[in-house]
Amino acid sequence: MVVSFCFLGFMLYKRVNLGITLNVTAILLALLALDWWDIPNIAYATVDPATADGLLAISVILATFGIMWLSQLYKETGEITKLSESLSRLVKNPKIVLSTLPAIIGFLPVAGGALMSAPIVDAEAEKLKLKPERKAYVNLWFRHTIFPVYPLSQVLIVTAALTGTPLFSIILLQIPTVIVMVIVGFLVGFQKTQVRTEKAEIKGNGAASSAEFKEFIVAFSPILTTIIVAVLLNALGYGFSQQGFDVLTATFVGLAVLAIISSSTLKVLVKPLKGLGIYGVTLAVYGAFLLRNVIKAAGISEIFRPLISNGSVDITILLTAIPMALGFLTGSPSGAIAIGASILTGFLTFTPKTAALLYISAYLGYVVAPTHLCFTFTADYFKSSLGKIYKYVIPSFIVTFATALTVYFLPFSF
Repeated sequence: MVVSFCFLGFMLYKRVNLGITLNVTAILLALLALDWWDIPNIAYATVDPATADGLLAISVILATFGIMWLSQLYKETGEITKLSESLSRLVKNPKIVLSTLPAIIGFLPVAGGALMSAPIVDAEAEKLKLKPERKAYVNLWFRHTIFPVYPLSQVLIVTAALTGTPLFSIILLQIPTVIVMVIVGFLVGFQKTQVRTEKAEIKGNGAASSAEFKEFIVAFSPILTTIIVAVLLNALGYGFSQQGFDVLTATFVGLAVLAIISSSTLKVLVKPLKGLGIYGVTLAVYGAFLLRNVIKAAGISEIFRPLISNGSVDITILLTAIPMALGFLTGSPSGAIAIGASILTGFLTFTPKTAALLYISAYLGYVVAPTHLCFTFTADYFKSSLGKIYKYVIPSFIVTFATALTVYFLPFSF
């Protein structure tokens, strides 16, 4: 286990594709801990359609493929630019623009994606005379407020699949945490800044505002349609959520809507499929499931069982410390969830609350990690040291994590 996870850390440090990293780590662990003849069986069983777990893995893998296709097509058709620019023209309050646009661009789940919103943030932040480190904080923090409640987040989908808990139950539990993230972002990012009255007004006359709003809604419709379809299928029941069919179906409906509103030709539709990035992320999801099955077969979870049974370590500590440390050290929420969930499922029956705490711990550890690409890219773009940005990030992290713990300990569940 030590050799395999050290290898994982080295691969991530070298920025090797996450899909390759997770799969090679799983194979290495299998070679060191299992009978070699069992490895092909485990690899097939991971996606065996005859089993419930295998069918779920296939659904999540295909859904991830569809989500990456959707995000790349959004960029290729220019609809994401229309989405951000229409909002920027519609609303003239820099604080609203600064807190909303990074989150909207966050709908595109690409590594180091904060660079896409950085130029907009830079321009709007000048109206508030923000220092470079505060610009960097605003860009980093608000980009990552959307993911804990975004149904199309691959990390969130994988968390629900690996823990066997309903996706939307996790999302509902994380709504208070996201609200606090936004409030903290406002208080920390815009402290002692003022906007002149005219800046806060809606731009233009009624007709112009109506046209801008229409453009925004049209550009946002593929994402909105995907979320609505996923929610409706989840509400209908019939086992859609348990097998991952709700998000899978909704994603391809969203793709169809995007193709229609952008009047995309076949050439434009298939262009994202020619890039390797879409397959790397999809492969990473298979790697997460494979790693879970290898860890389960190797009995690694048994290492921690005595600590729980004799009361030496509280389960809450393991639910927070393991994924948070992995997220911080690897700069990868997917890797942190894949390993953390795989270890903990050996001695813990997950509920929506424990799954939500696992996710938010890994996620917050990743957000504040110096190995996090968005963090390093943002600091570089705004010419600010990490230390200066941490003055804003650390207090925000503490308050947000305290909120997540409070929700976890409250006497209710979904």
